[in-house]
Amino acid sequence: MEGKSLNYTVLIEQDEDGMYIAKVPDISGCYTQGKTVEQAMERIREAIQVCLEAKELEDATGDAMGKI
Repeated sequence: MEGKSLNYTVLIEQDEDGMYIAKVPDISGCYTQGKTVEQAMERIREAIQVCLEAKELEDATGDAMGKI
């Protein structure tokens, strides 16, 4: 995955507790939260990488993560 530059839309909303929720609509289940917008953005970058790596593994093995 290193060396690739991909662009995704990130939606950020503030919840009732003041936390910022970051979601990537194009990647199912890809979301995170942070105390600040900056922290949420940093964490969503990490979440995108994890989600894409999980998808690559699923494609390579034919197994969905968490499937029993």
